[in-house]
Amino acid sequence: MRRTAIAVTVIEMLMRFEFFISGRYFRSKPKRTILSLITLLSIVGVAIGVTALIVVIGVMSGFERDLKTRIMGIEPHLVIDRDHEPIRDYPEVVQWARRTPGVLSAWPVQELQVMLRSDTRTSGAVLKGVDPAAAGKGLALLNLDALATRPERSGSNSPASSPMIMGQDLARSLGLFRGDTLYVVSPRGSLAPVGFIPYMKRFQVVDYFRTGMYEYDGGLVFVRLEDAQSLSQDREAVNAVEVRVDRIFDATTIGQRIVAGLEPTFRLRDWMQLNQNLFAALKLEKAAMSLTLTLITLVATFSITSSLVMLVMEKTKDIAILKTLGATSANIRRIFVLQGMLIGTIGTGLGVLFGTGLCYLQTTYEWIQLPGDVYYITALPVNLTFADVALVALSAMTICFLATLYPARQASRFNPLEAIRYG
Repeated sequence: MRRTAIAVTVIEMLMRFEFFISGRYFRSKPKRTILSLITLLSIVGVAIGVTALIVVIGVMSGFERDLKTRIMGIEPHLVIDRDHEPIRDYPEVVQWARRTPGVLSAWPVQELQVMLRSDTRTSGAVLKGVDPAAAGKGLALLNLDALATRPERSGSNSPASSPMIMGQDLARSLGLFRGDTLYVVSPRGSLAPVGFIPYMKRFQVVDYFRTGMYEYDGGLVFVRLEDAQSLSQDREAVNAVEVRVDRIFDATTIGQRIVAGLEPTFRLRDWMQLNQNLFAALKLEKAAMSLTLTLITLVATFSITSSLVMLVMEKTKDIAILKTLGATSANIRRIFVLQGMLIGTIGTGLGVLFGTGLCYLQTTYEWIQLPGDVYYITALPVNLTFADVALVALSAMTICFLATLYPARQASRFNPLEAIRYG
């Protein structure tokens, strides 16, 4: 026990000695002005790289979070359907889904491809029929109460119209405003002596929605379920049942419990499968930006290597004296590693401080505004987590540590006699 205590005491003394020497080297004014300049540039380079990396990760995570929120406001967490077969017993499926633990709401959906025709223009679109009362809480981005109202007639002799909510970009391309009417042409019609006659129904635009994604804003409309069923010429069936859950990342597990109580012909798709390409692209873009800025930080740490190499050349006599007094090569190596890590720690600390500060200021005051006619949001979104900051700081410190290995190794290999003789 006594030997162990003595060994621990010696190790502590050696570590204090190494910290003391590296601290003195850092605080002392070097003989060469260029060395202090390189040290300063090393700190500034690491700080700028870390700041940029934190800000970019925060902004990209903010865009991803905002986009997910908007998509989840217009799409369900789960879709239950049959492969190439409509669901005729959908009331029972909806009730079963609603009784499943973790389900907030469930509603039937009739979806079909249609042609929209205004007075001057036509456009293809995806039409989704929903029950406003059942889907109101599940599709938060839509004002489904507007579908529950009956549109006013433009004239006493004009035919009755059904309400419709459409994407803002689609309404702009058709030249439609709130209150305007249009016709929906369904591909499912009837055969007549003159040929195939498609089914047409009159609708009135009662509201818009905007997600920021042209896939939805430029090609999606919502109507009442019974209107969509009449367009599909099948009033007793729907395409799918959509479900919203309380814990979005448990959607697959909850969906599997729902499908387990149904017939084997039913299939399940969750929100990640429905938007797999989009989320994969966002993840790849975030990884590419992070890699690019990490390389910038790596380039900045080369100056740490340069400053340590020059410091080793300047402190040749000091290294020889330390070795003569009993310092080992490992002690010398640790001194210069600690010297480089001190530079890296200061740079990383300043970068974390500036990066998180900029993200906090943008979140609080929204200084950076975005043009509303280009983006679907008015301010640059930021979503910075402790895990992201910790990962950036750890990566920067690792790169700084690797930058110290070569000069520290060179310093530890000095021969004290040659250093004193030729120093």
